[in-house]
Amino acid sequence: MTTAVYLEVGQKRVFACALEWPGWTRAGKTEHAALESLADYAERYAPVVEQAGLTFADDAGDELDVVERVPGGPGTEFGVPDQVPDVDRKPLTGAQAGRLAALVTASWEVFDRVIADSPAELRKGPRGGGRDRDKMVRHVLEAEASYGRRFGLKHRPPDLDDTEAIAVMRADLIAAIHQPWAAVELDDKGWPPRYAARRLAWHVLDHAWEMEDRREPGT
Repeated sequence: MTTAVYLEVGQKRVFACALEWPGWTRAGKTEHAALESLADYAERYAPVVEQAGLTFADDAGDELDVVERVPGGPGTEFGVPDQVPDVDRKPLTGAQAGRLAALVTASWEVFDRVIADSPAELRKGPRGGGRDRDKMVRHVLEAEASYGRRFGLKHRPPDLDDTEAIAVMRADLIAAIHQPWAAVELDDKGWPPRYAARRLAWHVLDHAWEMEDRREPGT
């Protein structure tokens, strides 16, 4: 069984993104390194699929089929997948939108579990860098409020303990994924729903996995 993948290729960094699995995205210095990292993370992505109530093949990372290459931009070099592939410009059916929404929602649920299991202070990087837990969560919420502007949504970043505001903002983001293509008014900075789902899930899972990796052993 093959997994369709597209590559966002920059000069110093490459992102490998699984087409049908938003959030399953990894980077490397070369195409080979990015694909290798993506394959390595199949096992970590599997709980998201399970949480969404979907089926994920055990060998999903074994054979990756590159179906599109997208030139990277400044964001790519900075460390963010920010180029929209042609496949993400295709209209969505209701069933496809529902599947993407389920995976994004599952990504948030996995993130929430990781938060609950993580200490307030996380191990620092080799140079003493890296956000602690609450700063990382705040960063994710700020990013999601910013992402909403791609659809004309206007939310202030919610406070960490304002569960109602967080739920309202995320419900609006999910509703945007469900919009018919014709109802999405896109300018040069707008995101089609497929890409929005991909970017949302990537960002939250990237930080969920970072948080897991930076917990002290045994926590």
